[in-house]
Amino acid sequence: MASEKVKLLGYWASPFALKVHWALKLKGIEYDYQEEDLSNKSPLLLQYNPVHKKIPVLVHDGKPIAESLVILEYIEETWKHNPLLPEDPYERAKARFWAKFVDDKCVPGIFGTFAKVGEEQQKIAKEARESLKILEGELGKKRVFGDTKIGFMDVASAWIICWAQIVEEVVDIKLIDAEEMPSLVSWFQNVLEAAPILKECTPPKDKLLEHNKGFHKMLVASAPS
Repeated sequence: MASEKVKLLGYWASPFALKVHWALKLKGIEYDYQEEDLSNKSPLLLQYNPVHKKIPVLVHDGKPIAESLVILEYIEETWKHNPLLPEDPYERAKARFWAKFVDDKCVPGIFGTFAKVGEEQQKIAKEARESLKILEGELGKKRVFGDTKIGFMDVASAWIICWAQIVEEVVDIKLIDAEEMPSLVSWFQNVLEAAPILKECTPPKDKLLEHNKGFHKMLVASAPS
């Protein structure tokens, strides 16, 4: 195990890189980290992810793995200790289902609310709220999806709460209502409190907010009028 070389190519403000950081930290895996400049991608990134040319990329003993959910599955299968997925096959399937639901439904809604304007933005925000309400129903009264401990779904998806709150502040559209979705509101913070080791690789919210305010200004300026 000590001879294994693990490297993560990421970007500090990327939630997709964050979930990989979280998985590696919870597994106790030592790894090197390479920060990428997304406006000037490194030859290493282009070499290891020639298809999508995106972060994150995990490199394990020279073998690259791309796409964040795929990387989480690889980490779980390669390092069996501190399992993120439950033992029961049905519960494992449920965790995978909800992680995919978030990626397929919630993430496009949150990012679309950030990137679009006008009627299209309102429509996307409405769809995002509907998806988030479904997620609230699944989380129920649990503090984290893993119930008694942080699990795969928490690692894969809890970040959306922080990012949704940032989007709300930037575009002034409510996505997570505290009265309708009380469990979701506290989910992200509950994960950090349950595993303090994750805080050290999680960017401060105020820094993320300022970054995304600047990014949003660029998006609006470049959008066709």
